[in-house]
Order: sequence, then structure tokens, then C-alpha cells
Amino acid sequence: EVQLVESGGGSVQAGGSLRLTCAASGYTISNNTMTWFRQAPGKEREIVATIYSGGSARDYAASVKGRFTISADTAKNMLYLQMNSLKPEDTAMYYCAALHYFTYYYRDSAVRYQGQGTQVTVSS
Repeated sequence: EVQLVESGGGSVQAGGSLRLTCAASGYTISNNTMTWFRQAPGKEREIVATIYSGGSARDYAASVKGRFTISADTAKNMLYLQMNSLKPEDTAMYYCAALHYFTYYYRDSAVRYQGQGTQVTVSS
């Protein structure tokens, strides 16, 4: 059984930092495309960061580039999202997911597996 379990969310003030963690089991992240996406209330899901083959390449949404860093520890089968200089507009539920294929824009068809999410709330 494949499980992706996110942790590390919480409430912070604008300008603060959080590190999200995704623990994968039943699925090897090292040779696959992994992503973090988010969904704010009343908004569509948004891909924020994607990593390929355990770190050979990374891609970021324009809204988070320079502030967020995606990384992976393939030995531990863990995915991370370091979020710095957080803004109120970053408030959302954040999900870890394994993708069938790379996509800039979220599509249900692209998602192979996803976790239950972890809430990030940024106050001004």
C-alpha cells in the first residue's frame, strides 16, 4: 500500500518559515516525479514545486520561486518543502504527490498518489 504522509504545517506570521515533510512508503521517490501542490479555500489547486529523480532537476511556480525550496532524501524516501519569507497568500492546505508526468498546472489526471495534506496558515 502506498502512503504519503505530510507533516510540518502550522501557523506563522508573515515573514516566517516552515519546513514541510512528506514520508513515503510503498513507493520509491528517487526515480519518480514528486510535487507539492496547495489549495486555498475557494481557489483551484496550484502546483508550487516539483522535483525529478530525487533532485536532478527542480521547478517552481512563479509565486514561490526564490522563497520555497523542494528537496528529497532518497535514502529516507522523504520529500521536503522549505518555505521562507511566507506571505498571507501562502495560506493553504499543502499536499505531497507523486505524478504520472510533469505539469505546470494541476490536473487530477497527473496525480498518481497524494497525501492527506497539512495546513499552513500565515497571518499578517
